[in-house]
Amino acid sequence: MILNPFIKPRFNGTQMVMIDVIIALLPLVFVGWLAYGGVLIQLIGIAVLSALLADFLFSSLLLKRFTSVLDGSAIVTALLLVFTVSPITPWYVVAFGAFSAILFGKVLWGGLGKNRFNPALVGREFMSVFFASIMTSPNIWKFKDLIQTPNSNFFKGLEDGFLSDYFSSVLFQTKGAMGEYSIVCIALGGLYLLLRNRISWHIPFSLLATFTLLNWLVGDIGLSYSMGGILLGTIFMATDMPSSPTTKNGKIYYGLMIGVATFAFLKGGIRYEYMSYSILLMNGFSDQVSLVFKPNAWGVVGDWKGRLEAVFMLSLKIGCAILAVLSLYYYDLIHFLVFIYIVYVVLKFNYSFSNKVNNVV
Repeated sequence: MILNPFIKPRFNGTQMVMIDVIIALLPLVFVGWLAYGGVLIQLIGIAVLSALLADFLFSSLLLKRFTSVLDGSAIVTALLLVFTVSPITPWYVVAFGAFSAILFGKVLWGGLGKNRFNPALVGREFMSVFFASIMTSPNIWKFKDLIQTPNSNFFKGLEDGFLSDYFSSVLFQTKGAMGEYSIVCIALGGLYLLLRNRISWHIPFSLLATFTLLNWLVGDIGLSYSMGGILLGTIFMATDMPSSPTTKNGKIYYGLMIGVATFAFLKGGIRYEYMSYSILLMNGFSDQVSLVFKPNAWGVVGDWKGRLEAVFMLSLKIGCAILAVLSLYYYDLIHFLVFIYIVYVVLKFNYSFSNKVNNVV
């Protein structure tokens, strides 16, 4: 039976999509609780409450939408935000990050589905800029005293000690941000989303393949990164539907360039924000990627020469943007991007709002 366009399928609405993402994140909640107990639950509760409050207030006041808080996106944003921080991040910093993620990452863009950048990463960068002394302090990653379940060797039967330690760390380890403790659980969440058709394989595959290939060709000597953090960003943030391309080829290219940017940022000395910067940078090029890789109309012969030229020029732009971010980071000017972003989003919202008022149908 073919449904008409105005009939919405029962199990593919926004709420069901968000519920599936929350289900996919539950293994990470369990692992975080196993490691830190009530600390994780407390931060999740604070982030969720702050995000829901911001969503209700600003969606009601600015967008006149009083039920948007029920779509579940605020909860997903809060969870993802918490998974990018240390367990000893102060509660008020987490609350500020969740509040900023909803206001500047969702509402001021016009609401759910209209955001250009991933809201959770927007909130994460706001925390890094407005609480720089806390978020950039080496002490924020010293939390061994909080660990309730220490790392264990789950594969003692293996003769090879290296393999035993490696497999154990893939299953459970307590280093880094709170969403990085189990590569297996992140992968399980990604597999669930793939099976539920909430994400496609194109972005994760091209991103991870590109990053792995560059590591193999150039070498990862001296690079300090978390595979759990890269996998978390790949599955749950790079695949964010509103801020990623819509076409299959566009998604492959998009993931490829995130992999290139991630490797370049690591090589350039960016230690903690490499994945966040990479995804946010490519969020900004998402519409251009979709345009360059849009399918040909039926019956129209494709202009491959023109397509290759467009891809080359787009890659050149992205390369320049990567170098610009590295330069700003080197000279400690990266925070100005957040200030520019705030001004841009506010002006864009005011312009859109004025147009709606002045062009009433």
